[in-house]
Amino acid sequence: MKVAVISVDSPEESRDLGKKAGLTFLFLSDPDATVIRAYDLLHAKQGINGHDVARPGEFLVDSQGIVRWVNLTEDFRVRARAEQFLAQAKQLK
Repeated sequence: MKVAVISVDSPEESRDLGKKAGLTFLFLSDPDATVIRAYDLLHAKQGINGHDVARPGEFLVDSQGIVRWVNLTEDFRVRARAEQFLAQAKQLK
């Protein structure tokens, strides 16, 4: 299993955030929100100074690119707990 994060932040901002938080998984940058829009996660003009941001969401995608589990929220502070995510991932095996 591989974990990746995607945001509208620049590659440098994403790298610095991951480093500051001690995170070692892949951070991807989507400054034009192409992928974020494809997953219907864009919060247009909801960020600082009216910038577009991504709505929080967690996805489990299998090796064929099929989305197998989704957790969406309107509140960036609400995320799936690690044990929830891992339980869903184990069901894919």
